Amino acid sequence: MVLEQYKEIVGACAMYVTMAQMLSGTLICKDIYKKGTAKGVDSMPFLGAIGLCILMLRYALMLNDSTMINVNVFGLLTNIIYMIVYYYYAPNKEEVLKLIYKVTVFVIIFLVYAQIEHPTNVEFRFGLVVTVLLFLLIASPLIHLKEIIRTKNTEILPFPLIFMGTLVSFLWLLYGIIINNVFIIFQNVVGFTLSIAQLSLFVIFPSKKSGAELLKEEKKEN
Repeated sequence: MVLEQYKEIVGACAMYVTMAQMLSGTLICKDIYKKGTAKGVDSMPFLGAIGLCILMLRYALMLNDSTMINVNVFGLLTNIIYMIVYYYYAPNKEEVLKLIYKVTVFVIIFLVYAQIEHPTNVEFRFGLVVTVLLFLLIASPLIHLKEIIRTKNTEILPFPLIFMGTLVSFLWLLYGIIINNVFIIFQNVVGFTLSIAQLSLFVIFPSKKSGAELLKEEKKEN
């Protein structure tokens, strides 16, 4: 395959762009720090990312793929830091602890499964689990689709994250094709399609500021 000679280059690009996307959590933590509270901020993106990174890391170890290992170690460490910041400023620490407990149990179940499953089946079946979880994470912004259509406003969607997600999916799709891994190809074909669908919403329903926000800006100018 012609693309094989570009494996290292494509892998490095996919790794660094993914790492850059993972650093976007610093912006959320910065806002939490400024407000002095995590109230109104959902903890699940951080917890979900921690759980997914652990499972993806386990899958990467099965494949013995250093690029995927590095990305998921980085993602795990950064999201643990984000979660520590979130927990420190969380007004409802008991609820956060309950969520941490649930995610921990969920992850442990699949790690134990990966350990006891027959070696000839584990890579396929564990890859299937990771793929489903990844789809749920990528598609999560579409929860707001009904509201976006009703208001004809995409301001609720994080454009930078979705744009970066599209680029990340494309690069990992290329990498999956190069290493000939069906799950990575399938994950990122669907991921890329979902990301493009979300980007198209910005064209159909351009982001616009609410009347209240515009009024605030007018008062500041005056």
